[in-house]
Amino acid sequence: MTAPATPVGTRKRVLLVDDHDLIRKGLRHAFERDRSFEVVGEAASAAEAIRQAGALNPDVVIMDLQLADKSSGLEATRTLRRSNPQMGIVVLTMYAGDDTLFGALEAGASAFVPKSAPADEVVAAARHAASAPSAFTADGLADAMKRRLAPSGPQLSPRESQVLRLLAEGMSVAGIAKQLYVSESTAKTHISKLYEKLNSANRAQALMTALKLGLLEAPDTPKF
Repeated sequence: MTAPATPVGTRKRVLLVDDHDLIRKGLRHAFERDRSFEVVGEAASAAEAIRQAGALNPDVVIMDLQLADKSSGLEATRTLRRSNPQMGIVVLTMYAGDDTLFGALEAGASAFVPKSAPADEVVAAARHAASAPSAFTADGLADAMKRRLAPSGPQLSPRESQVLRLLAEGMSVAGIAKQLYVSESTAKTHISKLYEKLNSANRAQALMTALKLGLLEAPDTPKF
């Protein structure tokens, strides 16, 4: 038995924004196969997208990032989000790197989908955007967050951090060994590993690099 069609009045209204006619046709076909959506308009530029969104009041906008006349889909997304917090916005792009993903998130998009994804994923993202416009979703978001939050630069062990501070205080190898209750040979090994991590050949280079990386606070009178 065939399921009853969703009444037109209850379907989610979709605006398609892409500067390639072939892609818009493909998206229209995908949404028309799903009886819970109705495509109400198409646009090829940011200005046209904003104009049509204001006139048609769609529930969801499918927004390409690279639009006609070199206009920016991210700027259009920001504009639409400011004017309508309840509108779902799905960013669709062939540039699916971390920077682009976070750009879409910061612009206020509801979902991020690469153009390489199947059309059904775009429809699924639109369904999410219509129901939760302020809850951003993207495939690979968790991994991208881990990459963004991962510490950058050399990671020093607690002992190496101690050695770095003692070097900054102007201590000799013998003084560092005494302070840490280790042999001078062990102290030299710690210093050598520290220099290697900081890609430095001597104390002065190591301390300058550490200052630049924020591993040391700038002293009033550096003891190089």
